[in-house]
Amino acid sequence: MYWTLELASHLEDAPWPATRDELIDYAVRSGSPLEVIENLQAMEDEGETYEIIDDVWPDYPRKDDFLFNEDEY
Repeated sequence: MYWTLELASHLEDAPWPATRDELIDYAVRSGSPLEVIENLQAMEDEGETYEIIDDVWPDYPRKDDFLFNEDEY
């Protein structure tokens, strides 16, 4: 299982909080790449609910992680 920024971005608009099965269903319905669905299926299903994308991919970068000055644009 591997995550990239591009793959994880397909889950940004997922209906959080969600279970693994709900995330898989969302990924299929929204036309996410096969890699996203495979990554979700590879996660252990302990019936837990994921509150945010960080629960799925802890290294998911946030806006604060980039050195970008929005005031310049």
